Amino acid sequence: MRLCRDGAGCARASSLHDVDAAVAFYTQRLGFSVELRPAPGFAVVSRGDLRLLLSAPTGLGGAAQPMPDGRKPEPGGWNRIQLQVDDLASEVATLRKAGAHFRNDIVTGMGGKQILLDDPAGNPIELFEPPRR
Repeated sequence: MRLCRDGAGCARASSLHDVDAAVAFYTQRLGFSVELRPAPGFAVVSRGDLRLLLSAPTGLGGAAQPMPDGRKPEPGGWNRIQLQVDDLASEVATLRKAGAHFRNDIVTGMGGKQILLDDPAGNPIELFEPPRR
């Protein structure tokens, strides 16, 4: 898998209810490493230049605080990270055997193939295979 674009660093915060389950998912299923784990409700995992900030939607941390309009952080939605893979079908088969949940089946378009994988909290991850040249 290749992350981000052309080695550029990036980070994304994800809201989830079970940080332990998310850490296990990202490290055991997608090859991330734990970079920081200062409290039960927060962790930073990384793979290459991509850092994910995993945060519970409650607690003392800034990511858990409601917005001025009252909205609160919650898992799910459609914003996502994209992980580029060499063989999408093989990655999907391996993840399905491990019990991973997908939102759809593999979609093939002019730009390549993709599928949406949910992390344990329902945050989407796009697995993408570019077209062969």
